[in-house]
Amino acid sequence: MSPPEGVEVVEPRKRTSAQPTSHLERALGHLVRLQHPTGFWEAEMVWNSMLLSQYVLARKITGRWPIPPEIREKILHHYRVTQRPDGSWAMHGEGDGYVFMTGLAYVALRLLGVSPDEAWLSRALDWLRAHGGILAIPSWGKFWLSTVGLYEYEGMNPIPPELFLLPDAVPLHPNNYYCHTRYIYLGIAFLYGKRFRVELGPIADELKRELYDEPYDEVDFAAHRHELAPSDVHVRPSRPLRLAWDALALYEKSPLKPLRERALNHCFERIRYEQRASRNQGLSPVNALLNCLALYSVDPRDPELDAGLAGLESWKWEDEAEGIRYCGAHSTAWDTAFAMRALLASPEKQNAQAIGSAYAWLKATQMQEELPDFERERREPILGGWCFSDGQHRWPVSDCTAEALTAILEVHARPALAAEVASGAARIEDARLLQAVEFILRRQNDDGGFGSYEKRRGAQLLEWVNPSEMYGNCMTERSYTECTASCVGALARFRQAHPNLERARVDEAIARGVELLRSRQLPDGSYLGFWGVNFTYAIFHVTEALRAAGVPATDGAIARAAEWLLTKQKSDGGWGEHWKSCITDRYVEHPESQAAMTAWALLALQETLEPHTPAIRRAVEWLESRQQADGAWPRQAQSGVFFSTAMLDYRLYKDVFPAWALARQAALSRA
Repeated sequence: MSPPEGVEVVEPRKRTSAQPTSHLERALGHLVRLQHPTGFWEAEMVWNSMLLSQYVLARKITGRWPIPPEIREKILHHYRVTQRPDGSWAMHGEGDGYVFMTGLAYVALRLLGVSPDEAWLSRALDWLRAHGGILAIPSWGKFWLSTVGLYEYEGMNPIPPELFLLPDAVPLHPNNYYCHTRYIYLGIAFLYGKRFRVELGPIADELKRELYDEPYDEVDFAAHRHELAPSDVHVRPSRPLRLAWDALALYEKSPLKPLRERALNHCFERIRYEQRASRNQGLSPVNALLNCLALYSVDPRDPELDAGLAGLESWKWEDEAEGIRYCGAHSTAWDTAFAMRALLASPEKQNAQAIGSAYAWLKATQMQEELPDFERERREPILGGWCFSDGQHRWPVSDCTAEALTAILEVHARPALAAEVASGAARIEDARLLQAVEFILRRQNDDGGFGSYEKRRGAQLLEWVNPSEMYGNCMTERSYTECTASCVGALARFRQAHPNLERARVDEAIARGVELLRSRQLPDGSYLGFWGVNFTYAIFHVTEALRAAGVPATDGAIARAAEWLLTKQKSDGGWGEHWKSCITDRYVEHPESQAAMTAWALLALQETLEPHTPAIRRAVEWLESRQQADGAWPRQAQSGVFFSTAMLDYRLYKDVFPAWALARQAALSRA
């Protein structure tokens, strides 16, 4: 396809040294000031109150109670600032209320001593009653309430631990699930199989009266197994899944005791392994909380329980504005790699100290030890990878490894800078770069795309038995457009830097990855994302990857993507995409231009268009006009997502990507 009329498509010119603009100087200066003294970058990934509520419940269940007054006040503050005006709590900062989040928040707040007569808690209860009530809470909520005696297990759709005893060849075996889903349901299945429950004491009767419209003892919980609040449902359980649940409910009336005991022992061994392998942090706080309850249920004096509860604190985030909450993940390595790339895009030799300390941090956090007996736990090799976070939990990811590798290779591509960096931290050896390449190659799927933590294990049919109700596309690894793009880009840069190392395998992987990316382009030229909001994010990654792989800027796929971006540029020069794009799989324009999305679009267009074209000039002017005096950009809308509905506010995106786009613009303009 030809480029838009009046737009000249050219190959990007060789980048030479030039003096950055004052906007760029401020942007990069702000980025450097955000760097942690030990070399990394990290900002909060804002999600919702679910983890905080579950943390409070876990503290109560395990007897780590009461929560100290100074901590309690900061927790209460977070609930206050995240409650919606209608009294509910939402899936994310811009969403509508959920029975799940609101129900758990209400119980947690009551346990923390908040009176039901307080206005904000009274509003929450009124909202719950108006939206189906606690009996309509999704299955995860039914489970958590059952653990504290505020719901009955017969009202929960079964998650029997026997599922984990199925032969590996059975498609429905949880080993074929996406790793987060697998480990969440491992914990739920174990606790469900034990019918684990603790008594809350006198407050339990109060809560039962407040939450239920009829006497608790008269509630027919089994009749509400399939009841779901419309506000919370993203994927309604399929008919095959409902039929399976009904059959399992019959089995649960009289499970085979020897089989149940064997299944519980098997699940507990795997929970114990995950706690040890993740250094008591868990793959995420979602399964780490469940693991702590599992340890407590077997032995309240288990010496690893305190370590697990301490590990939960690694997920804590605290500040004066929003109090204490618990993050779904830490994006340390991810943020660090992108911040390095933003600094490295500058045409000037500068910020060598910041780049050097980040380089040293990446070197220190690359996985250099394999997990013991990882095959037995159905884990993939981790050697050579980087995690999304600081690496302590030892769950490395394909695109995090790819972006870290790219940042390192970009340092090595500048001999003077590499020499300066190496003076403070020894150069990362080629053998370790090869380990990273091997890690990435192991995540390539049969279709040429790349998974995240693992290769794809299960078939798409697993989505038909998605039991989560609130989340979509969460049952199995898949070939993600963005992960594929990051991996293709890193492999291409490795091939350029080391043309004689694993050349045949790398060539083949790049070719297959490029083909997958080409196949993902929609008829209008756009790409559907998975981990960011959404089309803009995907096009940024794909364009970067194709250009790194040697695809010319005049290629039809790149030109069509650029043309699509130009049709979405707003009248003020920016781009803005609404999070509902992720729900609908259709582009939904945000009323306001967004700094992160404008930067993504600009970074993609800079790979194809002359730097002085009107669209690029207007985008740069928009970014500069919204920049604050300290070099930052204001907080705006959600920019990240996982599992279709879980929107995330990556707090660093608004600064790192605009800085990167301005740095690249300076380099291209002065070439």
